[in-house]
Amino acid sequence: MGTRARLFEEIASVANALDVPFGMGQPSSSACRRDARHYTPEKIHKDPCGYGDKSLRHRSGKATSVAAGAGFDDMLLVGRSPSMLRLFSLIERIAPTDSSTLIMGATGTGKELVARALHRRSLRRHAPFVDINCSAIPDTLLESELFGHQRGTFTGAHETRRGLFEAADGGTIFLDEVHSLSMPSQSKLLRALQERCLRRVGGRENIPFNARIIAATNSDLQAAVADGTFRADLLFRLRVMPLHVPELHERGEEDTLLLVTHFLQKHAERYDLEPRRFAPNAGDALKAYTWPGNVRELENAVEYALAIGVDDELNLGDLPPEVLKGVAESYGVIREHTARQAPLAEIERRYILYMFDSFGENQVKAATALGINRRTLYRKLKEYGLLKH
Repeated sequence: MGTRARLFEEIASVANALDVPFGMGQPSSSACRRDARHYTPEKIHKDPCGYGDKSLRHRSGKATSVAAGAGFDDMLLVGRSPSMLRLFSLIERIAPTDSSTLIMGATGTGKELVARALHRRSLRRHAPFVDINCSAIPDTLLESELFGHQRGTFTGAHETRRGLFEAADGGTIFLDEVHSLSMPSQSKLLRALQERCLRRVGGRENIPFNARIIAATNSDLQAAVADGTFRADLLFRLRVMPLHVPELHERGEEDTLLLVTHFLQKHAERYDLEPRRFAPNAGDALKAYTWPGNVRELENAVEYALAIGVDDELNLGDLPPEVLKGVAESYGVIREHTARQAPLAEIERRYILYMFDSFGENQVKAATALGINRRTLYRKLKEYGLLKH
């Protein structure tokens, strides 16, 4: 039995013991992605985190020593995959400017960390960084929160109050989940951005503000514009400098291991403890899982294992049930597609079509999950008669 097969048999055993369903079912966002790639034990020894044939280990020292060149901006961001290196390069170039920046990416990818990295590397780094979660403020209070209000404007307004835009003077305003703004709030925000001044609720004076605008969203704002739920002129005003934060499954196994090492060491330093490690089978499971919740889910999984595990070496049984279930289902899909005797080309066709369907016929995501380039996938789909010539 191969290394990969042994891993999934162990996961099945642990999953059964924990009463986690094992077998076929709906795969998580990119189920069985890892199994489409060739896996060899030799690759383990090249992992920068020291994950060898015994464990996934920490290097000694501060978090910045996790791996040379693996971190960015005092380890706010961790990674050295090509997609993350491109992101770091763009941050370096965009940070010194005052241009409005729109950060796009799925939930849990680290959009706020990117915003903070931009601020910390800008000329405004010694001024305030004011973060605003647009979805957390009721629409009736949003204008007052952003722009302030005059005394006596409404019940409870006993004194004049500055808004968050004024509080960020000289610094950076970060508008998180900007897609959640209502159309009236979008209009008020657009006016402030266009004129670079604001008017407090109940006030008559236009007050200039001096702050850089960074916004973030996990939604397709271009589609929202087409649907009529987001203003096109506001999108153009915010998206002077667009940045895309890749999902964890797009970054590859090396970044996953770097992040695991970073989170283990971060926990050890927080509680002044000796660093712990993952056993080989648990480390393989962390690499094989698809992480639909991205970096945030990975950090939560590491924290869960540290809380549940009683030994210095964390094992499969210490991982969250949803991780075990996700990897087990991934293996179940592979086993189902290869169980029936068929020519290799037919097995390949079945699996490619399964992945293509799993990603909603998105060629870019399916190709990434399969470990092939988009042109190869496009050619295969044409061969199968799914695309017009």
